[in-house]
Amino acid sequence: MAEKKSLSQRWEDYRASKATLFWSCVGISILTMVIGFTWGGWVTGGTAQEMTQEARRNLAATFCVNRFLAASDAATQHAAFMEVSDWQRDEFIQEGGWAKMPALERPLAGIADLCADKLAKADVPATAAQSPTGAATTNGESNTTVVQ
Repeated sequence: MAEKKSLSQRWEDYRASKATLFWSCVGISILTMVIGFTWGGWVTGGTAQEMTQEARRNLAATFCVNRFLAASDAATQHAAFMEVSDWQRDEFIQEGGWAKMPALERPLAGIADLCADKLAKADVPATAAQSPTGAATTNGESNTTVVQ
């Protein structure tokens, strides 16, 4: 009668073929990539560059909005901005110089549009005078304007 081997003894005695080892490695590699790209947060180089450009545009647009709101006549300018049609608001922002970054010769592409979208949603108090830091002051109270 043949001797019965336990599972651990059979595991120790098993010798996989080269083909089995090769396809196991291929399968594990594919599984690792699928898990990494779906749940692991991995991205391709092109996607990473797009994400970086989007972050730069958002940062520049936020800077543009803060420059607009920090102006002494922000309430007046915002009223004039809201009277301009939607498709001309980016030109209004460019002509005002708010979209131009200090170290660059000309505004970045698409910043004026994004800045105009954020300004259209911004709440600018009509009677509050703007301080250079971007905080609205009324009767000695300080209310910070946050733009996202």
